[in-house]
Amino acid sequence: MEVEQKKKKIHGGRNLVILGVVATILALITTGVSLIIYHNSGDIYLDRSRPGYLPDEEEIEQESEEEEYSLEKSGKLTMEVIEEYLEKLKADVKAIDAYEKPFDENVLSDERLGIPAVGPEE
Repeated sequence: MEVEQKKKKIHGGRNLVILGVVATILALITTGVSLIIYHNSGDIYLDRSRPGYLPDEEEIEQESEEEEYSLEKSGKLTMEVIEEYLEKLKADVKAIDAYEKPFDENVLSDERLGIPAVGPEE
C-alpha cells in the first residue's frame, strides 16, 4: 500500500511538471502567433503615438538638426559655462510654458488637433 502511494506522489509531481512545460509552450506559441498577426496586419504602425517609435525619415532629419546642450564631461565649471547653460535652460522653460493648458479636458478635441470639422453633406 505504501508503494502505491509513493508511485502516486511521483506521478503527481511528474504530471505537474508536464503541465507546467505544456502551459509554457502553449503561452510561447500563442504569443508568437499574436505578434505575427500584429505585425502583418499593420497595427504595429498605429503605435506611433509613442515618441521615438518607428520614426519617419523626416523626423530623423529634424532630430539631427536640433542642437542639444550639455556640459562638458571634463573641464572647468566657470561662470561662463553656467550662464550659457542657464540661457539654454531658459529657452527650454519658455517652450514648455508656451503650451496652453496641457492637461485640459479638450486637449484631444478636433479643433486642438487641427482636424477640420466635417458637417452634414448638403
